[in-house]
Amino acid sequence: MDRLAPMRLYTLSKRHFVLVFVVFFVCFGLTVFIGIAGPNVIDERKATSFSTNSSQKTGPFNLASPSLSTYNQQLWLTCQIELDQTHGVDFTQHVEIIVDLKGVMQDASVTPISPRVHQRSRTLHCRDTCDEIIVVHLGYLNYTQYQIKVTFEGLQNLTFSVRDVTFMWKLYNPSFSQVEIWFRFVFVVLTFMVTCVFAHSLRKFSMRDWGIEQKWMSILLPLLLLYNDPFFPLSFLVNSWFPGTLDTLFQAMFLCALLLFWLCVYHGIRVQGERKCLTFYLPKLLIVGLLWLSAITLGIWQTVNELHDPTYQYKVDIRNFQGMKIFFVMVVCVYVLYLIFLIVRACSELKNMPYSDLRLKFLTGLTFIVLIISVVILYLRFGAKLLQDNFVAALSTHYKNSAEFLSFYGLLNFYLYTLAFVYSPSKNALYDSQLKDNPAFSMLNDSEDEVIYGSDYEEMPLQNGRAIKATAKYQDESDSD
Repeated sequence: MDRLAPMRLYTLSKRHFVLVFVVFFVCFGLTVFIGIAGPNVIDERKATSFSTNSSQKTGPFNLASPSLSTYNQQLWLTCQIELDQTHGVDFTQHVEIIVDLKGVMQDASVTPISPRVHQRSRTLHCRDTCDEIIVVHLGYLNYTQYQIKVTFEGLQNLTFSVRDVTFMWKLYNPSFSQVEIWFRFVFVVLTFMVTCVFAHSLRKFSMRDWGIEQKWMSILLPLLLLYNDPFFPLSFLVNSWFPGTLDTLFQAMFLCALLLFWLCVYHGIRVQGERKCLTFYLPKLLIVGLLWLSAITLGIWQTVNELHDPTYQYKVDIRNFQGMKIFFVMVVCVYVLYLIFLIVRACSELKNMPYSDLRLKFLTGLTFIVLIISVVILYLRFGAKLLQDNFVAALSTHYKNSAEFLSFYGLLNFYLYTLAFVYSPSKNALYDSQLKDNPAFSMLNDSEDEVIYGSDYEEMPLQNGRAIKATAKYQDESDSD
């Protein structure tokens, strides 16, 4: 058994454990209620169109966006095609959309965003109603207003005649942007304070005596600081794609580090002593690294292509995109199976080792709660079509209110805060550690797992009293010699 800096986890009674979970749920519930009372994330406005060919409903439609600011963050133009009575017939047909995009400067001058007109193919799926089509997506706003001319080709060849074409602008609500700035700032400050307190609590112990959970918390807490993104306000000060890409990078780094933390801890609790890089860390880094690479590729791929063509969607590279999505799902399955294998082996091997079993049970219980809540949040946010068409570009359009944003950010932050509290050394940890190194006390506490947690917990004051007497007797004998 390797020597560990004592954790507060070992000194908590059952009542304290209940209190820890109650505080976690209260803090998480508070963020959810604040989010419910907050503003909607996406602001939808019906676009006023002027068509020069209104008889056939094919356009061109001349559209002018609302006045925009950096607080609107992103802009989508969607269209809803309404057909005459389809009698419940389900059909799919391809239509061509021709888009000419121009930006309006603050001095009211109009500038073409790209030298060419964009033409894209969209799949129109209809039953009783037709699915909404994303015409244009702008990841950042470089102009105060946009003028878009949209023309359809192929609508006249539909089985049923077109009754109407409705365009909608979707953009971030400025009120939500202000809420997001403030709450990210609050989480940044809280994370910084927790990180400093956790580092201060470990300052008296050598790093080689830190437990694997404590070592990982010293990595996860700074990454959580980046996950909350202290550079997020730059998105509203700089008209550039860089702050948004940086935020995506930070989120991917933290989430993948959290996945790696679970693998290493469930394996590390069982494997004591030296953990070799080649056999212990390399397989885990390979699996999580592939997940990180897939997530970054999907995000940057869409961003880079949209910079050149705002009408870009994954269907341009349908084979590559589907291949990347299948690869991502396969790696996730490998990760889940490997994690389940490590958990099962750890539970079977450590059930008779009380202290290690306590570490395992607490981490498993809290993590299971967090995963269940995360699945519920994702289902409420995306529904059953998590990996739907327009997967990359349309993710943010599924936010309904601030609760969905705050609940996910609050969940991960309070999860890490709880782990930092439980894994930090207690106030008398240094004293207990010194007693453990004393020859008179070493026979009473040879290893952590020789004292059964729970049954011997009530006898700890008596043992500590005997240890102090044994220490005093040992010192008197040494002085007399």
